[in-house]
Amino acid sequence: MSSLADRMAAARRASEEARLAAAAAEVGADEPFADDAPTSEAPRHAGPSLEAGPERSPEASPEASATAAAQAAAAAAAATAASRPKVAAKEQPSLGQRRSAASQQDRLEELKANVHVELLKQLGPHLYDADMDQNELDQRVRAVLGDVLSSQDRPLSSSDRARVTQEISDDILGYGPIEPFLRDPDVSEVMVNGHDSIWLEKSGRLTHADAHFVDEAHLRRTIDKIVSRIGRRVDESSPMVDARLPDGSRVNAVVPPLAVDGSALTIRKFATDPLTVADLIRFGSLSPQTADFLDACVRGRLNVIVSGSTGAGKTTTLNVLSSFIPDDERIVTIEDAAELQLKQEHVVRLESRPSNIEGKGEVSIRDLVKNSLRMRPDRIIVGEVRDASALDMLQAMNTGHDGSICTLHSNGPRDTLSRMETMVLMAGMDLPIRAIREQVASAVDLIVHQTRFKDGTRRITHITEVERMEGDVITLQDIFVYDHSLGFDSEGRALGRLAATGLRPKFLEKMAYANVVVDPLLFVPGAH
Repeated sequence: MSSLADRMAAARRASEEARLAAAAAEVGADEPFADDAPTSEAPRHAGPSLEAGPERSPEASPEASATAAAQAAAAAAAATAASRPKVAAKEQPSLGQRRSAASQQDRLEELKANVHVELLKQLGPHLYDADMDQNELDQRVRAVLGDVLSSQDRPLSSSDRARVTQEISDDILGYGPIEPFLRDPDVSEVMVNGHDSIWLEKSGRLTHADAHFVDEAHLRRTIDKIVSRIGRRVDESSPMVDARLPDGSRVNAVVPPLAVDGSALTIRKFATDPLTVADLIRFGSLSPQTADFLDACVRGRLNVIVSGSTGAGKTTTLNVLSSFIPDDERIVTIEDAAELQLKQEHVVRLESRPSNIEGKGEVSIRDLVKNSLRMRPDRIIVGEVRDASALDMLQAMNTGHDGSICTLHSNGPRDTLSRMETMVLMAGMDLPIRAIREQVASAVDLIVHQTRFKDGTRRITHITEVERMEGDVITLQDIFVYDHSLGFDSEGRALGRLAATGLRPKFLEKMAYANVVVDPLLFVPGAH
């Protein structure tokens, strides 16, 4: 009996092992096997049938049961073994491909480093010779590059060769991995947040770029290349800098220790062909009647402030307003980094200068505004008023230099006046508020406020007249206001437009002294 009991226990163990193996096979396989369930179920009923079946031979039943269990276990093990190669076959090529791709990428990076060193050896100082023609330098670099690549022991495929050539050319002749984005006309701003994070602005929206610098040193070399070309510097003692590219694009760089996660580089691109008033009308930034009105205001020698938030398009609007200035007037422009692209013949461009490494030699916007008054200007255009230079700008507007234009940051026309007052107080002259407001009311004729909407579009939302003082308050009068009542379309684009309020500005008489007449129908709501 003990022998029979042992055989029955062995059969049960074999049955349980077979069931567990079958379950493992079902989990491990890509698809469940159809015979797993019956195989695992058959031994489960074998035990009870032995005890409840007196007509069967007590010797034969356990042996048959053990045989069936062994067959089930073998089948389950075979199924599991069959499923393993399937998984391995699925994973192994992808792993090999990843290793191959990583190896190829490492090889290309090593090749780029070697070619870069060889180019420096062969061309040396010519790479940074400011007097060398850019086309000639480009040809020499590409010739040396072709020779170095041809001498490689392991030949490159045509696609890899073209890629390496372009990346090295961008790095040496341009600005490394951001060079393709600077060439892309659809990109309006490039933002580098550390060497491994590059973001772009396209159509007013931010997107992440599939590119990066090799390391922090690579990014710092690119920043140094940009700022050194215009005589600026950036280092630990002077970790912030405003600069520009040769095409006028605005550059701002902040390096450690101020930039905690690595150097930050921001480039706001300027179109090679500056936007015109026709472009702004086509984009919906302003309407044809408001364009005619602003044209008349500039020709009528009104003092204009263009206000708005960062990235609202103030500089573009300032460029367009400046294009209305007659060609027979002398224009002096004053900026931190020369960006304005005026087409008139008689233009003098001035640019501020930061202090040197000893903390000396700074020339501020305020210094330049003071100096410009001695240069016989007909118009003074200040790229941005952001400090005590506001006082000197007001003085210029109040001392016969009508028709001056400037920009400043603000949230609306009323905030524009408040910021102007605050910046005048920064001059430390201890002037009473009423005196400052009288100066502002007397000097400024028109505020053009611009806003960047959520959909990325930039629109002029207010064209506001600065009237006069009433008590201690400067009164404002909206001539044109953006109508938000039309809402947005299904894609979130703003459907509103700039509309006349029906009010006629008081400065029409001042414009008449300059022989500029405005069509009264411009101020009729819904007339256009």
